[in-house]
Formats: sequence, structure tokens, C-alpha cells
Amino acid sequence: MLTPSGVRETGESIARVQEPSGAIPWPDGHVDPWDHVECAMALSACGLRGPARRAYRWLRDTQRADGSWPRSSTEGTVTDQAAESHHAAYVAVGAWHEYLVTGDERHALAMWPTVRRAVEWALGLRGPRGEVFWERDAAGAPGTYALLSGCSSIHQSLRCAVALAKLADDPQPDWELAADRLARLVAVRPEAFADKSRFAMDWYYPVLGGAVRGADAARRLAAGWDTFVVPGLGVRCVSDQPWVTGAETCELVLALDACGMRAEATAMFATAQHLRHPDGSYWTGWQYADQAHFPAERSSWTAAAVVLAADALIGLSGGAGVFRDAAGQPIP
Repeated sequence: MLTPSGVRETGESIARVQEPSGAIPWPDGHVDPWDHVECAMALSACGLRGPARRAYRWLRDTQRADGSWPRSSTEGTVTDQAAESHHAAYVAVGAWHEYLVTGDERHALAMWPTVRRAVEWALGLRGPRGEVFWERDAAGAPGTYALLSGCSSIHQSLRCAVALAKLADDPQPDWELAADRLARLVAVRPEAFADKSRFAMDWYYPVLGGAVRGADAARRLAAGWDTFVVPGLGVRCVSDQPWVTGAETCELVLALDACGMRAEATAMFATAQHLRHPDGSYWTGWQYADQAHFPAERSSWTAAAVVLAADALIGLSGGAGVFRDAAGQPIP
């Protein structure tokens, strides 16, 4: 287990790549909203309040009039006009997490209009069963299918958005119903989603996002364990490649912790540490057939997943339970 100072070093590795605008890019320089939010959460969990608040300001400053963000931008220039539903919705998780960490109601209320527009935009992509289609393309056309991992994340986002709505005294009962309906689809209707079962995220995200809990969660994680877990190394990003990634490994840690499997979560967290760089950052992945880091980069969002997993396990911040409580977010 990392010490608090070790976790702080990892948070500082994220802060070092943050741009003056507040944007937190990938190693290639582009920014996507989902990973940006994840990094903001990690900064906050580490106590890096200034960088975290700059990240949230960037979200407020760059949200489009329809409530979405472009899928990709580089140094303030949009490089992909399309937008993804789980990208937009995830700002609710970030804003709620920031409130849990800091107790700052003023900031939560400042984020509320941004969250409300983002969630309404995402729910505008719902299909007839309640699934949320994955994108709206650059021409404004909706996607033709929904993603299991994306909708699992949207489920958590809706639960956090409902909690924020109550804090803002602006209840959104329709969002609660949408979350309930989406949870049922994620849990028992796999045919509602495109088949991406070779990806580890489709295995554990229904648990991570709170749609599946209890014995069902334990059974789901056990069923995919031998397919995706490489003992001593971590989690394969995809089932048919000899490649483990730090982000997927630490997201599995969060899923294990969320369903009470603390010993397994702690052991899995330990396997991710072979990706740690001396400066506190983390390599994105390890190609164990070639015995090489792949890609040859250290990514902010991998560091963010490490920080959030560590927080869940050792309770560094008031946001440590944000994934554990994803099945329903009570107001503190």
C-alpha cells in the first residue's frame, strides 16, 4: 500500500501536466472530458485544491451551449467535434466528489448549472429501453448503439447528479427514475448494449458504476477473473492481448472495494505498483510478452486511477467512498 506521501507524489505528477487553462491532457496533448474529470478528482483527493479547482473551472469555461463537451481538444482547439454521453455525464461524479472531499457547498452550487446541462444533454441520447446511446457525432446525429461500460458510468453519474440536485434544492425525480431503469438494463439486459466483451471494462464496470452489487457483483467478478487478471501483473485491457494496464487494474480495485472484497482489492492494488515511476507517475501499461512498457508513456489518467484506488483503500479524503456508494448517494 502506498503511503499518503506516495499518493501525494502521484497527484503532483498530474498537476505537473496541467495546462494554464486548467485542462489536464493525455501524453499526446489532447484532452477528453471524462479523463479530465477523473484527474480533477484525484487532485482533490490528494489535497491539491488549487489544481483541482482550476480543472473544474475549465469544465465550466468550455462546456458548449447544448451541455456537452467536444470529444477531444488540444491546447484549446477542438480536434473532434463529436461528444460522448458518458463524458458529459461524468462531470456530476466529479462535482459531487469535490463536495464530499471539501464540504464546500458554494463550489457545488457553482457547478450545479454545468452538471444540470450536461446530464440533460446525456439523457437526450436515451433509447426506447432507457439505455443511453454512446455519442452524438459532429453533425449532431445520435449514435446507433449503447455501451455497457459507458452506461454503467452514466448510472453512477445520475446517482451523483441526483444528490447534487437535492443539495441545490432542485430535485430531479426523472433522473432518479432514469438511473433505476438504467441499472436494471445494465444488470440483466446485456442485449441492450453493443458486444464489447473482450474489453475488461465491460466486465467490471457494472460493479464499479453501482448497477450490480452484493452476491451478483461477486459472481460477475469471479466469472471474468481468469480471463482478465494476470497474476502478479494486473488486469488485461483486452482479453486477447498480453497487455496489462494500470488504469484497468486500479478500476478493478475500486470495483472490488465497492462490493466489500477488501482483501482482494488490496492485493490487486499491489500488482499495479510495478508500473510506478520514481517521480510518482505511472506507466500506462506493460506488454508482458515483449517485456516492455506499452505505450511508452506515463498518463495522467493512469495516475488518477491509482490515487482514487488508494483513497478508497486507506481513506485519505471524504470522497473515498464515491464509488463504494455509487448504488445510491446519500447527502452527508
